[in-house]
Amino acid sequence: MTGKRRVPPTSRIAEFPKAAADQARWWERHILEVQHGLPPDAPEGTKPRPGFDPKRHSLAQRERAKAAELTAAGHQVSASGIKQRHQRYQRDGLVGLADGRSAKQMQAFGQVDPVVVEAMRQAIAETADASSRTIGFTLWRTQQILSGREETAEVELPSRATLYRLFDKLAVGTHATGSARTRRSVGARPSGPFGEVPASAPGELMQIDSTPMDVLVRLDDGVAEKAELTAMVDIATRSITAAVLRPST
Repeated sequence: MTGKRRVPPTSRIAEFPKAAADQARWWERHILEVQHGLPPDAPEGTKPRPGFDPKRHSLAQRERAKAAELTAAGHQVSASGIKQRHQRYQRDGLVGLADGRSAKQMQAFGQVDPVVVEAMRQAIAETADASSRTIGFTLWRTQQILSGREETAEVELPSRATLYRLFDKLAVGTHATGSARTRRSVGARPSGPFGEVPASAPGELMQIDSTPMDVLVRLDDGVAEKAELTAMVDIATRSITAAVLRPST
């Protein structure tokens, strides 16, 4: 068994607090040694340490060996605790090893300072009755709003790429860079009963929607009819987890 890193799909570990992300990566190294016999950065040709060779020791034995090793090093953990982390890692990847309490504390916009979010909301709102603006103008205006307030004048802006991603989230449905007429029309609508619910981990929030397909399909009884496509989307990863094509869903 080689020491190459075999990592299940992960999602948004960079949006966890740094301490939680670093801890998850620390655990990943130990879990991969339990799983494959070698840590991910082991040089080619390295042999597993005693107690971790998959050819000589069962998975349960390797989990007990890792629990004993970490406990001796001052990290109190049981074999069942190692097993649970191993299962979460196989199911959720690196995110599965992060402290779940940290995930609950994550802001809807990752690590972006809330005052930056508030300032950009204001900059976007100001475009409702103005002529069309570019994203660059909105970013500039956001910085002006922050610098114009004594309590936020020293706030450090995130990278330009992060600001663009923040704009994409905040500007959804506002037509901030589109038609001024459409923007004013949208702004005049009454507030709807629904809002955006952020999702920070795979499977936390799923959405299902159906749409008619503009094609005819021949059914089992020989009748030609239009079909509907129903799909389930995972909000955190923006991936389609299930889909079905039927005459009626």
